[in-house]
Amino acid sequence: MAVQGPFKVAFGDVFPYGAFVKGGVEPVRDFDRSSRENFVQGRDKDTGELVWSVEVLDADPASKGTFKVKLIAPVQPVLPEAPAGFPFVPVEFDGLTVTPYVNSQNNRLAYSLKAAGMRPAAFKGGAGRATGKDTAAKDAA
Repeated sequence: MAVQGPFKVAFGDVFPYGAFVKGGVEPVRDFDRSSRENFVQGRDKDTGELVWSVEVLDADPASKGTFKVKLIAPVQPVLPEAPAGFPFVPVEFDGLTVTPYVNSQNNRLAYSLKAAGMRPAAFKGGAGRATGKDTAAKDAA
């Protein structure tokens, strides 16, 4: 099969309403190399870089719950500051990939998200993300 490994996806295609980080950036445990007494951080299979994780809220009104996005970086990524009055941090993920897999607990299709980095979101407020066309129309008005 020609298609193998993770699929590259655009942030706006996965999160058309935006994404918010809840909590902080945490190291991901390598379950094969760690023991109860000794924590060993996971490394990315392709790059060898350390793996970190953030808990994400999808701003889509139809989304349920939270999920994890893994970040691949040599040092712990720094979470941007939340805007004044916001309990969560609006972010955008760079180099986003999605890997489909079968969840062994329920035999259903699931997805793993991985990113090369994150940055503060260009938060515009309102419903949905502003597209380039929307922004150009507002600028012209």
